[in-house]
Amino acid sequence: MSKIKTKRVYEEPEESDGVRILTERLWPRGVTKDRANLDQWMKGISPSQDLRKWFDHDHEKWDEFKGRYRKELFGSEQIEELLEIIKMNETVTLVYASKDEKHNSTVLLKEFLEDLLENGNDI
Repeated sequence: MSKIKTKRVYEEPEESDGVRILTERLWPRGVTKDRANLDQWMKGISPSQDLRKWFDHDHEKWDEFKGRYRKELFGSEQIEELLEIIKMNETVTLVYASKDEKHNSTVLLKEFLEDLLENGNDI
């Protein structure tokens, strides 16, 4: 089974990252394309502009954010594409910019994808 990892875009890319996919709607500040060393940028997999602004990294909204983002993921056109990339590669690293390594959409995306793969569910 494929391994899904998460990593900040500001960390040094490594061979063990496998396929590196940026999961942010906006390009990370101060990072060149060469430095990011990405295989793909999936803007559409990130939370909608409205949801991102509503959450605004407020930890008190975290539980509500998780539920709202999962609903968006079920409607995302890029989930199937991302699942195929994961199934075809040994390791996929979801790359994000947030300073908070526990409360960000990429952590939720990883959980969502692992749930789908574990349960054998297709959207």
